[in-house]
Amino acid sequence: MGKFKGSHGLTPRMVTRPIHSVEVAGLKRDLPIIQVAPGVRIAVINILGDTELVQACARALAERLGKLEFDSFITAEAKSIPLAHALAVETGKPYVVLRKVYKPYMGATLSVETHSITTGKPQMLHLDEKDYRALRRKRVVLLDDVISTGSTLTGMRLIADRSGAVIAAEAAIFTEGDNPGTWQGVISLGHLPVFQG
Repeated sequence: MGKFKGSHGLTPRMVTRPIHSVEVAGLKRDLPIIQVAPGVRIAVINILGDTELVQACARALAERLGKLEFDSFITAEAKSIPLAHALAVETGKPYVVLRKVYKPYMGATLSVETHSITTGKPQMLHLDEKDYRALRRKRVVLLDDVISTGSTLTGMRLIADRSGAVIAAEAAIFTEGDNPGTWQGVISLGHLPVFQG
């Protein structure tokens, strides 16, 4: 039987990394600090599988959205999908997922290109044909787990605009960057720094 190999062909092992501790929605998490580009490191929050955190953040964001009138959430795959689902349950509003890979069953899609800080390369966002019809003339909340460079957010804005939806708000668990004021209009639960050097 062969040995299990992790990503990049490495055998998994415990790696000691610097951490950035945060408190969000009443919960504490230690986020590993990982280099995503030469001289640029970020505190990575990965909500996939962290049901306690997802539920707590969904409740906190639902409260912040308060009396806002809207019809649906729009999010981009993949890490923010559980948050969108939990928020949909909390608010009773549906959600739409913008896909990163086109599949034939999606029909005639609306598509835009984005550039994520965590992938370091261009990627596409595709709105499924059925969701295009569902969003027309609807008030939407654009949702992400972390808003950093704003590229994914810009892609979601373009899709919303081209589908005929009206953006009611933009929300995330965290905004990220050197200047928290950049994301003043985003409803969020906290802000993460970017570490240089």
